[in-house]
Amino acid sequence: MHRYYQRAMPTEPSRPDIRVTESPREVSRRTLLSGRRVDFVEVTLNSDSGGEIVREVVKHPGAVTIVPVLPNGRLVMVRNHRFSVGQDLLEFPAGMLDAGEDPAACAARELREETGYDADEIVPLGAFFTTAGITDEIMHVFGATGLRHVGAEPEVDEWVTPEEATVEQLWGAAGESGFADGKSVAALLLAAKAGLIPLGPKRA
Repeated sequence: MHRYYQRAMPTEPSRPDIRVTESPREVSRRTLLSGRRVDFVEVTLNSDSGGEIVREVVKHPGAVTIVPVLPNGRLVMVRNHRFSVGQDLLEFPAGMLDAGEDPAACAARELREETGYDADEIVPLGAFFTTAGITDEIMHVFGATGLRHVGAEPEVDEWVTPEEATVEQLWGAAGESGFADGKSVAALLLAAKAGLIPLGPKRA
C-alpha cells in the first residue's frame, strides 16, 4: 500500500539586512500562445525606477522528480533523450503535473511509467523553482523506497531507458557531461539533506 506524505512549499528564507530596490508592480498580462502543456505570457510591470517593463513568462503547471532507492542502495535513473538540447541525459524519473493533480500521486505515476517500479513509500524531500527568470515552474522532489518492479509504461512521446547508478557515481559526475540535468543534481542534494542517501562521495 502506498503511503504518501505532504509538505507545503517552504517559506521565503530571511534576507540579510541590506537595502534593496522596490519590487515592480504588475500592470497587466496577456497570453501570447497557449501550448499543449504550457502557456507563453507577456507581463507588463511598472517600476518606480525604470518605468514600464515588459517580460515574457512561461506559465507551467508544476512538475515532480523522484529519487528511487533500491534495497542495495543503488538509485534508479533514466537515460532520457532531450531533443531540445540534442542529447541523451541521465536523469531521475520526472514528469509534469496534470491539472489539479496531487504531486505525490504524480510521483508514483511517473515512477511506474518511466522505470517500471512501484514504491511502498513516496516521501517529499522539498521543492524549488527551476528557472525563476523565465518560468513559474515549481519542481516537487520525492524519495521512493520499498521498490517493486512491475513493468514500465512510458508515454508514446517519451524516449527513456531505465538505468541504475551508485550514489558515488552520481556525486562524482554531478555538474559534468555525464550528469548535467539540473533538476536531478538538485534532487540528489535534497535526498542527501534528508538522509535518504550519503552526502557526497566517500573520502579515501
